[in-house]
Amino acid sequence: QVQLVQSGGGLVQAGGSLGLSCAASGRTFSINEMAWWRQAPGKQRELVARISRAGSATYADGLKGRFANSRANSKNTLSLQMNNLKPEDTAVYYCSASSTLPGPHWGQGTQVTVSS
Repeated sequence: QVQLVQSGGGLVQAGGSLGLSCAASGRTFSINEMAWWRQAPGKQRELVARISRAGSATYADGLKGRFANSRANSKNTLSLQMNNLKPEDTAVYYCSASSTLPGPHWGQGTQVTVSS
């Protein structure tokens, strides 16, 4: 199977930056697309960014330019750099991976809190 372990996140003031990482292990050769999602209190989980195995990244509306999603296949890691953070970015962030193996595969979630 595929296991995803997240790190990073935390508390930052508005306008600050944070980074998230997601390390994949197990049958990583089976992973195709990876993505970041977030879920704010009382809201549905929403897609933040996705990236193909080849490194083609797409972002949710309004996030491109502030968020940068990258992937290092050789290290089986996914990273999300978040800049100019806003209070509305406060949420639990999750990484996910789609693979040829039965899934879905999710990270454990990481809290990001942006204070005003």
